[in-house]
Amino acid sequence: MLRRIAGLALRRSLRVAVGLAIGSAYWAPAIATAEQPEVVEFPSADRQRTPLAGYLYKPAGRGPFPAVIALHGCGGLFAPRAPGHLSSRHDDWADRLVRQGYVVFFPDSFGPRGVESVCKIRPRPVTLDHRVRDIQGAIAWLSRRSFVDPERMALLGWSHGATTVMTFAGRRRSRDADVRLAVAFYPGCRRFLDDPSWRPRIPLTILIGSADDWTPAEPCRRLAQRFPKRIELVEYANAVHGFDAPAQQVHLLRGLAFTPSGSGEAHAGTEPEARRQAIRDVKMQLDEAFERD
Repeated sequence: MLRRIAGLALRRSLRVAVGLAIGSAYWAPAIATAEQPEVVEFPSADRQRTPLAGYLYKPAGRGPFPAVIALHGCGGLFAPRAPGHLSSRHDDWADRLVRQGYVVFFPDSFGPRGVESVCKIRPRPVTLDHRVRDIQGAIAWLSRRSFVDPERMALLGWSHGATTVMTFAGRRRSRDADVRLAVAFYPGCRRFLDDPSWRPRIPLTILIGSADDWTPAEPCRRLAQRFPKRIELVEYANAVHGFDAPAQQVHLLRGLAFTPSGSGEAHAGTEPEARRQAIRDVKMQLDEAFERD
């Protein structure tokens, strides 16, 4: 269903009963860094069967565990000044989800294809179609692991990865494993709004900031209104692109290939209250999708 969140007071009034049930533990940041991921190789489902690297995080124990396939944005998977180390956003989410009992799998769609970032490249050398095929390859690889429950999978993506998740949600094939939920952080919704043939074939949650000037909220609002039973929209007041980053000052990006204004400029950075709420919202969506208490 559509959830327009105009401000913090309204949001709290909508969620107070649920918040009390969840407790304060999920509001707090993770208390330790996640273990270093295992790096595995798996094939994309593209025509070339491109060998990709996947960064795998596992909870302790034998499982089988539900799994979250996480898709990086246009800037890639890694920290800009620490090659080979996942960015703080990815590391933080991996830590939280593993603590909640999920396998987390990050496919690297860029590095194996010789690309570091596509944020400022037009046309983009790694397309949404490439990345949808990467999701399919990740699903196939994870489905064969004894510690993964192939009947309980979810997708999580940010920006370009979120737009990929939505593309997958509109194309999902019956032979794919049981992907129960797609969660998209600040995707570009315009392409789907303008495509009368697109419809989400799995439940979809869109998390977006009301002040996002890179992937604006308005097309996502209209898309959610079109599919009220399949899309849940959560909009965070005063938040810009990348609001869930652990600690990133809001800053102006320049030279971007695609912006609504055509200027190549947009803002990105943390909005603390939106980040706290999003951490709780993602947990609630996953728990509901997997029928967990």
